[in-house]
Amino acid sequence: MSLFPGTLPSSTATPLRGGPTLNWGVLGPGGIADDFVTTLHANSDQRMLGVGSRSQERADAFAARHGIPGSYGSYRALVDDPTIDIVYVSAPHSEHRDLAMLAIAAGKHVLVEKPIALSAAEAREIAAAANAAGVFAMEALWTRFLPQSTVIRQLLDDGVLGEVRLITAELGFRFDFGAEHRLYNPALGGGALLDLGVYPVWFSHFALGVPDAVHASGSLGSTGVDVQAALTLEYPDGAQALAVATMTANTRNGATISGTLARVEVEPMFITPAGFTLHGSDGERLDWRDDHGHGFWRDGLAWQAAAVAQHVSDGLTEAPEHPLAMSIAMLETIDEARTQLGYPPR
Repeated sequence: MSLFPGTLPSSTATPLRGGPTLNWGVLGPGGIADDFVTTLHANSDQRMLGVGSRSQERADAFAARHGIPGSYGSYRALVDDPTIDIVYVSAPHSEHRDLAMLAIAAGKHVLVEKPIALSAAEAREIAAAANAAGVFAMEALWTRFLPQSTVIRQLLDDGVLGEVRLITAELGFRFDFGAEHRLYNPALGGGALLDLGVYPVWFSHFALGVPDAVHASGSLGSTGVDVQAALTLEYPDGAQALAVATMTANTRNGATISGTLARVEVEPMFITPAGFTLHGSDGERLDWRDDHGHGFWRDGLAWQAAAVAQHVSDGLTEAPEHPLAMSIAMLETIDEARTQLGYPPR
């Protein structure tokens, strides 16, 4: 029996405007922080009030660029600012755990760029500290909070796809080699899986849950980090997920969820605001497109910020859409894959 719908569900994404707001601070004024603050100020009611860096000069320049009133030449000075409600950690991967712990110890809520830490063990430390302090903590897996993801979640929950049998997700960009570049430097948490593979692994967990087994193949670069990885995730009922990440080529960057009744094909780039098509087993088709006007690349970062503000206002310490247990489980998958590839987590 077909369960193919006549129309697609409405998005349940938290509105970007008109809801609760937080006073934000950012640690690590790099490229993604630039994009996060830009869309925060342009597309939401959230506001960045402070920026912290090891360099006062960098903090001042970032603050001037974005109209931020507070700039600090140390991370601690930022987290000690009493006007800051929540800290966005956007420093290199290798600093995520320590800076998250610093903010939590100061009583701040925290949003940590993906991956939340370098390993599942580090992620558990963050979760335990946040739980003990009673503050909100979340990995910045922004794709989960996009309108398209909320619609796909409803299709999965409503059984429209039937039994999910196969997931495919790939993410690849070609990066020129540089031994000190953060993606090639193991001391900075480099590697395709930690930087890019988080997304295909998340997509697999999102649709099928935590796998029973992980099989990884790939290659390591001259600095010892994984430059390409292909993961097959196995599930108890025979379902599989194929998650691919590479730093050596520009891939299509699409994703699919195939079930016994229907499949979802997410347009490239599947991690960004875009669209998807629901295909039925009898040739039916429904298209979904992001019509919110914030569909360009990292403009979509604002959706997670609005959701976090709502959750904090509601008294939650985790996001139901992306709880810390999922971040830990994703890193357990990546830890196992890295171990198999010969670049084990620290």
